[in-house]
Amino acid sequence: MSRFRSSDSDEADAGIDISPLIDCIFILLLFFIVTTTFVEETGVEVDRPQAASSVKLDKNSILLAITTGGEVVYGGRDIGIGGVRPLVKRLIEKEDLPVILQTDKAVPAGLLVRVLDETKLAGAKRVNLATRPEGK
Repeated sequence: MSRFRSSDSDEADAGIDISPLIDCIFILLLFFIVTTTFVEETGVEVDRPQAASSVKLDKNSILLAITTGGEVVYGGRDIGIGGVRPLVKRLIEKEDLPVILQTDKAVPAGLLVRVLDETKLAGAKRVNLATRPEGK
């Protein structure tokens, strides 16, 4: 009798089980989907002014847009100036989020100041204006 087995039987058992690898990939995919931060847009396009001192801000923020028609927009719907304070107050109760105002270049300064006042009266500690970096 020979001490060596035939190589035909070893080749059948030499497969690699990849099901644990697939499980790990699905778990990682699920982790990245759950932890991804989604940016909520205002729903309107505004022509922001340029600024040399513009910096990137947190993705978690309250985005309000002010259009040239005097509309204050959040999440694609017009909330008006009267809706700013309750909205901001409700959103910052959970977490202290900064408020970012996206205003068109042609928005009157008085309207911008009124919206800014409403956000401050709601308790927002950080209110920023969205601008375009210089040269863009």
